[in-house]
This record gives sequence, structure tokens and C-alpha cells, in this order.
Amino acid sequence: MADKKTKPKSFQEWMEVNIWGLLTILALALSVGGLVEIVPLFYMKNTMEHNKHPELIWSKAGVEPIVTVDESGKEDWNWKPGEGVRPYTALELAGRDIYQREGCYTCHSQMIRPFRDEKERYGHYSLASESAFDHPFQWGSKRTGPDLARLGGKYSDEWHRQHMRAPRSVVPESVMPNYPWLDDAYVDGAKMQRHLRGLQTIGVPYTDADIEAAPMLVDAKTELDALVAYMQVLGTMAKLDENKAYRE
Repeated sequence: MADKKTKPKSFQEWMEVNIWGLLTILALALSVGGLVEIVPLFYMKNTMEHNKHPELIWSKAGVEPIVTVDESGKEDWNWKPGEGVRPYTALELAGRDIYQREGCYTCHSQMIRPFRDEKERYGHYSLASESAFDHPFQWGSKRTGPDLARLGGKYSDEWHRQHMRAPRSVVPESVMPNYPWLDDAYVDGAKMQRHLRGLQTIGVPYTDADIEAAPMLVDAKTELDALVAYMQVLGTMAKLDENKAYRE
């Protein structure tokens, strides 16, 4: 005669024999716990450092165009390095798109942690405000290669070009693949104009002049030009003071 199933005597025993019930309760508990931890961050002023230190964000963002281009192709910049975090120009944004498309984020983080060894190697630890206009942001913990949060200005444009074409020609121990095709593909101006307009719609402070100038900024620019422009701006927007406590 087959043994009859024993009826659970408690809720704990019920969960131990009912795997789907256990998983449902775990999912519910994790969801509630996550909401309790995460939702308040959207309303806490000290979550973003620029609420306490407004100088971190470019004061003219959304008011004046970042850069304008005349009929001859000459660029006139309204922003200077160190004046504060701003949205990316059309060329820089195109480079960021390529950075994501090629999977660069799988080997390079853009998040310097507040530890002595990190600060000595890479510079000031990363602030949330530095990624205020990033969609998505590039913070992370995976590092096969070095962190790139403060890469801008450390090497020449030509160094970056050669590094992308043949990494081991400049860094013999590099395991990075070659990216020769970036020299042959050109940035689509109309596509970048649509991209800027979409970001403006969700709150990134682009002016109409920024969007109008997008095709001219990327005209005749290769994907390699765009990627170099993106890398050269990393970490150059805000001037951080080592004597200030940006985080409480």
C-alpha cells in the first residue's frame, strides 16, 4: 500500500516541499527589499553630488549650445574642460555608441573606487554626477584592461588611433583585439541628430542648436574619429578638488 503524503504542519514545512511557492515568496521578498533600498535614492538630495556642489554641472547646459559650426566647418566652443559635466557632442556620442557596440565595456570599467591604490593609479574617485547625462552609464567592476574614467588627455589622438588599429604596436602586453574597420566606416549625421533629439526628449539638456549642428559636427568623420573624441573627453568635464568631500 502506497504511503500517504504527510500534510505540512507549518508554513516553513510547506515551503520546503513546494519549490514554486518558495521561489514566489523569495521573489516577493527581494522585490520589496529592493524597492525599500532603491526608491529613496531618487528623493535623497545627496545621491547626486551636484545638489551640494552645483559647480560639477556646466551652468550653461541646456541654455547655450556646447559647440557651433560655421559654414566653413570651423568649430566655436562655448564649453571648456573643467567647466562642468555637460551632454556629449554629436561626435562624442557617436563614439560612445561605437564603444558600446564593440563591447569595450566588457573589459573596461569607468568607475574609480575610493581606495588609495585606485586613486594613485587613475585619479580622483568617480562621482555619480559625472554620469548625470549618460544613458546608460558605464560604471562596472569588470576589468580586463584599465579603467577609462579619466583617460581623456593622457595620450595624443594619434596614439589612440594606432592603439585601436593595432594595440600591441603601442602596448606589447595588450590582449585587446584590432579594430581596423573603424577607419573605413563613417558616422551617420542624420542618425546622430535623431539620437540627440531622443535624449533631449528624456531630459538630457541639449539645445535645439546642438541638435541642428549634429550633422555638421560628424560630417566626413570616421567611426575611429568618433571613438577617439569620446575617449579624449572622459574625465575632463569636471574639475575635482582633492580637498573637498563630495560624498558624505
